[in-house]
Amino acid sequence: MAGAGRRSARSRASSSRDDDDTKPNLRPPRGRGRNHTSIGIFNVDLRVLLGLSVIAFFAILFLIYNLINPIEQAQTPRVVTPFPAPKLMDLPQFQGEHKESLYWGTYRPNVYLGIRARAPRSLIAGLMWISIKDGRYVMRHVCQDSDELSKYGWEQHDGRNFGHQVIVDQDMNLATSFLKSKGEDSGYGGDWAVRLYVQNHKSKGYEELSSSAHLFFYLADEDGNALNIGGDTLGIHENSLLASGSRMDIGSWQLHLKSLDDLEVHYAGFKTPHVHNLSDLVQENLGLQVRKFGRLQLPDTSDDSPNILVFQISARTPFRTDVAFISGTGLESPRLEERVGSHTGSSLTSQLKEKQREFDAKFEKSFNLVDKLDSESIVAGKAAIGNLLGGIGYFFGQSKIAISGNMNPGNHDDSILYWPAELYTAVPSRPFFPRGFLWDEGFHQLLVWRWDIHISLDIIGHWLDLMNIDGWIPREQILGAEALSKVPSDYVVQIPTNGNPPALLLALNDLVHGVKINKFTAAETDAISSFLERAFVRLEAWFQWFNTTQSGKEVGSYYWHGRDHTTTRELNPKTLTSGLDDYPRASHPSEDERHVDLRCWMLLAADCMHSIAELFEKENKSGKEYGNKVKLLSDFEILNQMHYDDAYGTYLDFGNHTEKVRLVWKETTVGHNYATRELVREVLESPKLGLVPHIGPVSLFPFIARIIPADSRILEKQLDLISNRSILWTKFGLRSLAKTSSLYMKYNTEHDAPYWRGPIWMNMNYMILSSLHHYSGVDGPYREKARTIYEDLRGNLIRNVVQNYHKNGFFREQYDQRNGKGKGARVFNGWTSLVLLIMAEAYPS
Repeated sequence: MAGAGRRSARSRASSSRDDDDTKPNLRPPRGRGRNHTSIGIFNVDLRVLLGLSVIAFFAILFLIYNLINPIEQAQTPRVVTPFPAPKLMDLPQFQGEHKESLYWGTYRPNVYLGIRARAPRSLIAGLMWISIKDGRYVMRHVCQDSDELSKYGWEQHDGRNFGHQVIVDQDMNLATSFLKSKGEDSGYGGDWAVRLYVQNHKSKGYEELSSSAHLFFYLADEDGNALNIGGDTLGIHENSLLASGSRMDIGSWQLHLKSLDDLEVHYAGFKTPHVHNLSDLVQENLGLQVRKFGRLQLPDTSDDSPNILVFQISARTPFRTDVAFISGTGLESPRLEERVGSHTGSSLTSQLKEKQREFDAKFEKSFNLVDKLDSESIVAGKAAIGNLLGGIGYFFGQSKIAISGNMNPGNHDDSILYWPAELYTAVPSRPFFPRGFLWDEGFHQLLVWRWDIHISLDIIGHWLDLMNIDGWIPREQILGAEALSKVPSDYVVQIPTNGNPPALLLALNDLVHGVKINKFTAAETDAISSFLERAFVRLEAWFQWFNTTQSGKEVGSYYWHGRDHTTTRELNPKTLTSGLDDYPRASHPSEDERHVDLRCWMLLAADCMHSIAELFEKENKSGKEYGNKVKLLSDFEILNQMHYDDAYGTYLDFGNHTEKVRLVWKETTVGHNYATRELVREVLESPKLGLVPHIGPVSLFPFIARIIPADSRILEKQLDLISNRSILWTKFGLRSLAKTSSLYMKYNTEHDAPYWRGPIWMNMNYMILSSLHHYSGVDGPYREKARTIYEDLRGNLIRNVVQNYHKNGFFREQYDQRNGKGKGARVFNGWTSLVLLIMAEAYPS
C-alpha cells in the first residue's frame, strides 16, 4: 500500500481602484441658467444619475468579485474541485445525538493511547511512559515496531464509549481502559475517564524498573487555547484537580487525577503549535533535568499560557490511577465532586465491568460463536473486532495531489492541495499504516456494519464525501501532521488518474441486500435507505470514473492505469492501484492490457448500482444501463474469450508479455571518479500480446464473483486449482502467487522483497472462502467438493491466525506460506480481522 500527493501555492488575483475613478459627476452642465425649468430638469437628472450611480456601483462590485473569485475558481484544477452534490455527512441521521455520541473517542490510533474529539482542531489527550532499552531510558508514545513491545492492542472496544487495552513492555504490564458518559450537566460530547493500571514482574537485570514506573499523561489544545494548571498537583490526595480550561465546543472543563496509591506527580507546560512531536518536547525537558539536577522528573514549571500540559505520574508498582475529564456546566457546584467520583474509584470499576459484560453480550449476538469454536478462538475473535474498532481514527487536513500530466510521485514541486477535509475511518495498522486506505476500508466495513450500522454508514459517508467533481477518490488519505509524520515523502502524492478497488461496495451491497430481505430494524432500514438515496449520485459518478478512465480497448475490458512502462529497475512493473502491488502482470505495460480482477470489480459495482436503483424503483435510463452492464460483465462466454486459458484451467490477465526477463547487475560510471553497480532489468526476448501465465488470487476473481455456473467443468478446474498443494494450497491458507510461477517469491528490485508473490493474505482468502461457501450451497455436481475444500481452508485459516495471535500477541499483515508465521506489519488489525467473519461464517451477499 502506498500513496501520493503534492503541494503548490495558489495566488489570488487582486484588484484596486482609485476612488475618483468610480465617483459619478453630479455637477450640472455648463451654460445652464438657474431658472425654474433648469432646476426642475436638474432634479430629474439628479435622480436618474443617482440611480445610475447605484447601478454602476454594484456593477463595479460585481466586476471586482468576478475578477477575484471566478478567476481563482477557473484557475483551480478540476481535480481539487469537490463533487457538486449535498454531502452525505450533512444528512440529519449524522447530526444531533448521533454526532454528539461520537464526539470523543480513542481517535488517535498512531499512539498507544490517544483521545481526541471529532473536530478539526481538538483538545487531545494521550499517554507516554519510560522504558529501558539497551541500558538506556526511552520514551514510549507513538506506536512503532522498533519499540519491540511484546503485546499491545484493544482486547475489547465498542467503537463508542468503552475500550480495554493491554500493553506488555518488557517486565511492565500496562492496562488502559477508556470510558465515556453523558450526564445532565456534561458539556457537548460528555465526560470521559481513563484508568491506568501498572504491574511489573521482576526478572534478572530489571529490579530497578520493576520497582517503579513513570507515566506521562498529557492534554494539548490544537487551537492554541491556554490550559490552566490545577491546584496542589504534588498533594494529589488533597486536591485532585490537574488542569482546567475552556473551549467554544464543550465549554468549561477540568481534568482530575484520583488514586488510592502513593503517587508523585510533576508537570511541565509548553506553548507550541506543533503537537505531533510532543514526545520530543518531553524527552528534551527530562534530559535537561537529568543533566542539571540528576533527577528523572518534570520541573514543575510552565511556559506562559501553555497549550500543552504534561503530568508525570511516578509510583512503585503495582499501582492504579484514574484520570477524569469533566466538562460543561456546574463545575463550581457541589455536584462536581460527585461527578468526579462517578468517573473514578469503585464507581469507575463497576462501570467498566458492566461495559465489559455489554461488549461480550453484543459480540455473541453479532457473531454467534458460542458452542462453535474453542475459547482461544473466541478470545482472538474479540481482539479482532476490538482492535479494528479501537483503531478507528479521526483526521483532518489536505491531501497532496499530482497535477494532471505529471505522474512522477517523487516530484513534489508539481502538485496541489486538495480541499481541507475530515475523515473518520478505521486504519489497517496502528504502527505502520495509521491512516485511511480506500480499498482496505471496504473490507473493514464488512466487520463494522455487523457491529454498528450507524458507525459504518458514518465512515462510508466520510469516504464518499472526499469525491471530486470527476468522481475520483484519493486512494490513500494522509491528513494532518500526525499522519504525515508516518509517511515517507515519496509516498505522499496522490495521482488523479489512478484508482483503487471500489471495495466499499462490498459493504454497501450487503446493506442493500439486507434491506431487501427485511434483515434490519425499521430505524436501521430508514438510515440505510436515506443514506443510499443521497449517495446514489456519488456512487454513479464513482462508477463512471472507473468505467471511463480504466476501460480497455475491447468492450467490457478494463485495466489498472498507473503502471510504469519506462522502469528499468523493476522485474515486473508494480500495479499499486490494484491493491495487489507486485503481483505479476504483463511484463510490458500497455493500453492493450486486460485485467481480470478489475473486470470483476466492475461487475460488483454495476450489480450494486443496479440493486440500489431497484430498491428505489429507479427504472430510468441509468438503472437499465447498470442492468445491461451486469449482463455484459457476467456473460460467461465473453469472459472466457477474453481471459480463460484451457491449458492452465483458469483465468489470466492479457497483455504484452514475455517470461524472459531478469534482473542483472550493471556497472555505471559516476562522473570521472568511480564506478557503481546497480540492479537493472534485462529483457531477453521481445514481448508478445497474449494471456499472462501467472496464477494467483487474480485468476480466481471470476470464481470470487460467482460468474462460473455451478455445473460448469471450469468450476471443477477452479476447485482443483485451489486445492492443489503444488500451486496455491498450504495448510495455513492459500498462497498469493502459485508456487509454479516464474516470479514466485522473487524480489522485484534489489530491495523490494516479494509482497504479493507467495505470502498468505487474509482478504483474498476470505473472498475465495466466501465463494467456496456459496458453491457448497448451490445444487451442482461439485457441491460436495466445494464443501470439503471450504471446511479444510476455513479450519486452516482460523487455526493459524489464532495460534499466531496467542503465541506472539498480534495479528499480522500476512502469513508465511511455508511455516504459517506472521510477517509484514505487526498489529495489522485491518483485513486480517476478517478471521472473525470466517469464524462466524459471515460472507458478502
